[in-house]
Amino acid sequence: MLSAVDHVQLAAPPGSEDRLRAYYTHVLGMTEVPKPPLLAARGGCWFAAGPVQLHLGVEDDFRPARKAHPGLRVTGIEAYARRLRERGAEVVWDHDLPGHRRFYSEDPVGNRIEFLEEHSPEPLT
Repeated sequence: MLSAVDHVQLAAPPGSEDRLRAYYTHVLGMTEVPKPPLLAARGGCWFAAGPVQLHLGVEDDFRPARKAHPGLRVTGIEAYARRLRERGAEVVWDHDLPGHRRFYSEDPVGNRIEFLEEHSPEPLT
């Protein structure tokens, strides 16, 4: 029986680790997780924030994920979007998911990432 998602892996081009580290730690506020030595030799990097883990693996014929993406739940979505914009990341709001506020952004190699927070609509008066 499945009990949880352990991590989500995204691809990245060779040599992009420094840009990924800057984005995932400085912009998103995640912490880099050391890779086991055998896996570290392959390149890429891993990041975590609480129970959320994102792994970035090197792919020689890399193409960014433009449609497929991780959806990351956040609290204080307005402040989080502001954080991203202040650090140079694009924020594209989407209002099509009932009961949620959400936006999309891209990491420095073009992978799409969704950020969302549950939202109760204002009652009509």
